[in-house]
Amino acid sequence: MTEILIIIVVGLLGITFWQMSKILKLSQSGKKDDNGVATDADNKTQGKLMLWFAVLFYAFMIYNFWDYSKFYLPEAASKHGVDYDRLMMLSILIIVIVQIVTQFLLHYFSFKYKGRKGQKALFFADNDKLEAVWTIIPVIVLAALIIYGLFTWSDIMNFDEDEDAVVVELYAYQFGWKARYAGADNTLGKANVRFIKGINTLGLDESDPYAADDKITTELHLPVNKRVIFKFRSQDILHSAYFPFFRAQMNVVPGMITQFSFVPTITSDEMRNSKYMVDKVKEINEIRAENSKELVAKGEMPLDPYEFDYYVLCNKICGISHYNMQMKIIVEEEEDFQAWLAQQQEFGESIKQ
Repeated sequence: MTEILIIIVVGLLGITFWQMSKILKLSQSGKKDDNGVATDADNKTQGKLMLWFAVLFYAFMIYNFWDYSKFYLPEAASKHGVDYDRLMMLSILIIVIVQIVTQFLLHYFSFKYKGRKGQKALFFADNDKLEAVWTIIPVIVLAALIIYGLFTWSDIMNFDEDEDAVVVELYAYQFGWKARYAGADNTLGKANVRFIKGINTLGLDESDPYAADDKITTELHLPVNKRVIFKFRSQDILHSAYFPFFRAQMNVVPGMITQFSFVPTITSDEMRNSKYMVDKVKEINEIRAENSKELVAKGEMPLDPYEFDYYVLCNKICGISHYNMQMKIIVEEEEDFQAWLAQQQEFGESIKQ
């Protein structure tokens, strides 16, 4: 009810100011030229306002670049992420340069070529040279970006599946993830949602010998500096596997298998102990500590301290619990990874139990 009253009061104030402006305008009739045609003084004022707008616009832009830099991700934690970030920064640089030049000319010309009494604007129907310039230059720049992007995408996606790589299936469902590792044969067994029954929650084909040694986990472990080949499946609707720190994302589509591959280059411990992440965690925990005081005052439990971990997230709005669809990722040394993997139960053993 309070919100409705506030809206009504604000609306009435707006109407009041509008009526007062009409009364003020009527009281000033006859005191100035009211024919609706802009004078030299009007044009000069508008020109200056355009210049001031440009100054404020650039000041606001610089402030945002500085203030929101704290939300930037740290260096990429994957081998291909370096190329990804380079392409992203190149695109942003070109956009910023074009934006600065065009916006400056727009506002400067509005001031320099403001209307003056007796001055007539130059008019011409077309200019082939000018049209060629503003058509060819963007075409060249965009073509270069697209070609560079295609080469980068090709380098990321073209990998040798026969190389010594870890093969992992990420299985998406509302609202969670499960990982399936290939066993000693390094080959994932066949699977289909039609085979889902009882403890066989991923729908593995029990008659396929390659599926017997597969290992299903609720936590994703990856060896550092070794290629990981991901196979993605969805049980229900369209999801998207998003690895922000690894600069990777792939749609997870029902009824088909999509795939992506990358080489992790920074372990979880190394990222956790980096200066960027230490400062970030400290800032987050200071905020959580302040919020915890309010919760305790209300008789509620305080927030636990935050500790950094990699996560795979869903980047499609897939339902009511989409926000919580995530799985922890641990990047570790090869020896630690193999030790952890050896402790996981094989699918064939779980079926027998």
